[in-house]
Amino acid sequence: MADVILVLNAGSSSVKFCLFEGAGALSLVYRGEVDGIGVHPRFVVRDAEGAVLEDRQPQGVAGRPLSHQDLVGGLLDWIDRHARGLTLVAAGHRVVHGGVRFSAPVLIADAVLEALDQLVPLAPLHQPHNLNAIRALSQIRPGIPQVACFDTAFHGTQPAVAQAFALPRELSQAGVKRYGFHGLSYEYIARALPRIAGPAGTGRVVVAHLGNGASMCALRGGQSVATTMSFTALDGLPMGTRPGALDPGVVLYLLTEGKMDVAAVTDLLYHRSGLLGMSGISSDMRELLASPSATARAAIEVFVYRIGRELGSLAAALGGLDALVFTAGIGEHAVSIRAGVCEAAAWLGLRLDHEANTRGGPRISAQNSGVSAWVIPTNEELMIAEHTRTLVSP
Repeated sequence: MADVILVLNAGSSSVKFCLFEGAGALSLVYRGEVDGIGVHPRFVVRDAEGAVLEDRQPQGVAGRPLSHQDLVGGLLDWIDRHARGLTLVAAGHRVVHGGVRFSAPVLIADAVLEALDQLVPLAPLHQPHNLNAIRALSQIRPGIPQVACFDTAFHGTQPAVAQAFALPRELSQAGVKRYGFHGLSYEYIARALPRIAGPAGTGRVVVAHLGNGASMCALRGGQSVATTMSFTALDGLPMGTRPGALDPGVVLYLLTEGKMDVAAVTDLLYHRSGLLGMSGISSDMRELLASPSATARAAIEVFVYRIGRELGSLAAALGGLDALVFTAGIGEHAVSIRAGVCEAAAWLGLRLDHEANTRGGPRISAQNSGVSAWVIPTNEELMIAEHTRTLVSP
């Protein structure tokens, strides 16, 4: 019998999962997801090589939509039926916000869940669903230890000056500061990059995690020095439906002159801005790149421009730049986005190898480039599995 660890990343409309096994180096056994939760759920499982093992649409009960608990239960039933010889010993969860209290992965207990509930207003798109999956699993399999791994934790190494807002001190002491997100992704890249890029991987590095949620992080010696997201996941780069950096006066204007209430402004900032708002077409970069629309092109231009602006800021925080890394969905697959960012970074000494960029790397900078550029797929799930094993091992 082999021990396995379940990794869950639960969102509002999907639950992504992986199953890892191994006493030494962890290896992937299965991965999959349930998407379309609340509408038309679809359950897909693939093996480690990507072959589809299951693809079906779970049915609700007596007209009631399937809940996270129903779907987590269905996943566990599938594992019991198909993973013979494997024993589920623990589960690890991506939890977006750890606040001031949680600066490292933690075993989940009732008091931990209560504390994480208090952080829901800081990550309303993610935190409630992360916690729903934890509660669902604890009800179905109460004996399985669970670990919360936080997207904010990796940025705890930033100096105080990088975390501070210019607000009254009592607000800072109450936890109003720059936290940063996508930390599990950055942690994986920080570990993988030296093996791939050599000495440049431990130097002054900026990682661009570009997906529906997007941010950038400055690393020195593999540790976070500065990042573009801050108190919430609204800040920094434009994203699929979020605006990124925004003058707070815009919010005040919407509340006063626009006569919008807090709920309407919240919906605007989390669901109707970013690439979707600018283009009026889609939040999906693939659709925008394929569109002939002028508004799609304008949205892409703003996205690339803002990456270039933030790259300059992060290079300044590092005192220079040795390497730039692209990761996540857009970063790993959008050739033209990478090209636009690298061409705009020529002033930093970066020279793009267009053929290597078209191939997808891993190195996409020219050999004579003063700054190397890389494409490295991230693996947040592996980081969660490793942290979980560390905490539950006797």
